Amino acid sequence: MVESGGSGRPRPDNEQSAEHPSTPASPATDPRPSPAPADGPPDTPQHPPTPDDDRAPRAEHPDRTPGATTGDDAAPTAQTPHAHPAQPADAADRAEPAAPRPTPPGLPKGPPPARPPEQPRGGLLMGRPFGVPVYVAPSWFLVAALITWVFGGQLDRVLPELGAARYLVSLFFAVAFYASVLIHELAHTVAALRFELPVRRIQLQFFGGVSEIEKEAETPGREFWLAFVGPLLSLALSGLFYLAMQPVERGTVPGVLLAGLMISNLIVAIFNLLPGLPLDGGRMLRAVVWKITGKPMSGTIAAAWVGRALAVSVLIGLPLLTQSGALGSSAEDSVGMDTVTDALLAAILAAIIWTGAGNSLRMARLREHLPELRARTLTRRAVPVETHTPLSEALRRANDAGARALVVVDAHGEPLSLVREAAIVGVPEHRRPWVAVSGLAQDLTDGMRVSAELAGEDLLDVLRATPATEYLVVEETGEIFGVLSAADVERAFVKAMARPN
Repeated sequence: MVESGGSGRPRPDNEQSAEHPSTPASPATDPRPSPAPADGPPDTPQHPPTPDDDRAPRAEHPDRTPGATTGDDAAPTAQTPHAHPAQPADAADRAEPAAPRPTPPGLPKGPPPARPPEQPRGGLLMGRPFGVPVYVAPSWFLVAALITWVFGGQLDRVLPELGAARYLVSLFFAVAFYASVLIHELAHTVAALRFELPVRRIQLQFFGGVSEIEKEAETPGREFWLAFVGPLLSLALSGLFYLAMQPVERGTVPGVLLAGLMISNLIVAIFNLLPGLPLDGGRMLRAVVWKITGKPMSGTIAAAWVGRALAVSVLIGLPLLTQSGALGSSAEDSVGMDTVTDALLAAILAAIIWTGAGNSLRMARLREHLPELRARTLTRRAVPVETHTPLSEALRRANDAGARALVVVDAHGEPLSLVREAAIVGVPEHRRPWVAVSGLAQDLTDGMRVSAELAGEDLLDVLRATPATEYLVVEETGEIFGVLSAADVERAFVKAMARPN
């Protein structure tokens, strides 16, 4: 299944605070820049929210199907960016170019800074096909045990002579089935790489697999094929297992295993082709509506509501089908514990589909508001000060200039470091004449230089590549434009998400 967008539900403090931010202390009344309090210790970096980390629904391709089939756990975990008490600079505090100084060097040439290595979260690294890490979540071992137990019971009826060895055969089936799920996910991954969409990782978990694709397809046609290749490959696997069954004698261990894998892959394909988010069929429906209307948001809304209707249908319809005997067992056999198991399975699947549809809507809303995050409008005006300037004198200059940030420069005006707001707060006022700004500054790295023209996902990608509390924002000519605080980006993100579409 294709679930684009990364796993997010940013949490504004409330609608009122989002729309009417409190005004920070003006430099005219406060002799120091207005720092945004950090959530942790003064030196703790703050990370900007991103559309493809855990603050928002990832571009995922979970594959789900009833029973021992594909899919993911319940609602993806969404980490919420922390809203800080201080509010972002208003229009009066917008950054302006610093006082004329010798032009410092511009942005570093070449490709943007590389991402830090992906850290495994709750999974075992199994390999890197096509350069994409594959993790097995701890929940997989639970479902593998469940499949082993359920399939072992079926083998006991079909091949009673196996005895306890039937559980070894069942375990082999569980591993082979999830190998099929991995192939399904690799189909999504190869298609994404073909379309030059970065894939963070693949994870095998309780209800199947997830391909974490960091960006959405640029056209509805690519979106359609990116979603369709997974079910298509599952259908192909089902056909291959069917062909492999032909020369094998029925009622043998190989025959039962091949039949089980054929049916499982067929169910995976059919279930994921259902036209509702977050299933692959929902992505295909979204692409069709997007193509017709020209609006990806319209496609997301349509496919998400179809997905919610599908969730209700699964919740009600699956137990009814089981009770009616339409799934192969007589109504008399579908009583007692089987009835409870079917109802529980239906509830879990319905919850997964409903939650995934909601996450897709939230992700679409996030992407719609991302262009509002612009480095130029979020940057604080800064004044350049030399290395040995006392903090009190630097704050006086900032107050006179109406600035809210300090940039340490050398004798030629080239930026060397940024004075950390948290460090300023920690210096008592009576000591500020004796403390040099260089002792409170963080050295600049290439990743801490941000172009004033960056916006949306491009801005967030650059900030995420080099986590820091402040960034130097420069014009294309290399002139200092100001300082961008990660806290301001987070607050702007929360405010944008709280605004209705």
